[in-house]
Amino acid sequence: MKQKAEITGMALCCFAIITQFILMMQNRQANVIETIIRFFSFFTILTNLLVCMYFTTKVFRWSRFPFSLFNSKGTLTAITSFILIVGLVYQVVLRDLWTPTGLQFMVDELLHTVIPLFVLVYWFLIVKAADLNLKSVSIWLLYPIFFLLFILIRGSFSNFYPYPFLNVAKIGYQQTFTNTGIIFCVTLIVMGSLLFFGKILTKNQL
Repeated sequence: MKQKAEITGMALCCFAIITQFILMMQNRQANVIETIIRFFSFFTILTNLLVCMYFTTKVFRWSRFPFSLFNSKGTLTAITSFILIVGLVYQVVLRDLWTPTGLQFMVDELLHTVIPLFVLVYWFLIVKAADLNLKSVSIWLLYPIFFLLFILIRGSFSNFYPYPFLNVAKIGYQQTFTNTGIIFCVTLIVMGSLLFFGKILTKNQL
C-alpha cells in the first residue's frame, strides 16, 4: 500500500508539474529563459517539486546525496506542512483571482488541492516518530525564508512577483512583510499541529 501510494504521488506530481510547464511555455509573456525562471519562482511549483522528489526518492530507493535529504528526519513533516500552505493560501487568497478552464483547471486543482490532500493522508498513514524531530523540521523553515529573499531581490530589478501579496511594486514593503508574516505564522501553526498530532499517532511506536 505504501509503495502504491508513493508511485501514485510521484505520478500525480510529475504530470501536474510537467503539464503546467508546457502550458506556461505555450502562453508565455516573456522570452523562453525568463519564462523558465518565472516558472520556478512560484512557491507552488517548488513545493510540488519537493513532494515529487520525495516520492521519487522513495519509489526508486535513492540514498545518495542530494536524494538522501528526502530520507532525513523531519523531511516528510516539513514538506507536508509546506504543501498544505500551498493549498491553504490558494483556497483563501488566490482562488477567486482567476478562473482557469480545461487542462489548466485540472492541473490547477492537482497542484493546489489534490496533491496537498494526498500528501496529508499519506503523512497520517505512514508518519513515524523520526518524522517528528523538532530540530530537523525547524531547519526546513529556511526554505520559505530563502524563497522570499530570492523573490524580493529578483523582483527589484525584474519587476516580476509571482503572487499579488508579494508584489512590492504595487503594495509596498510594509504590506508585503505583513502578508508574509501572516503566512509564516500560519506555517508555524500548521507545522506545530502536525508535530502535535504526529506525537499522538506515534505514541505507541518504539
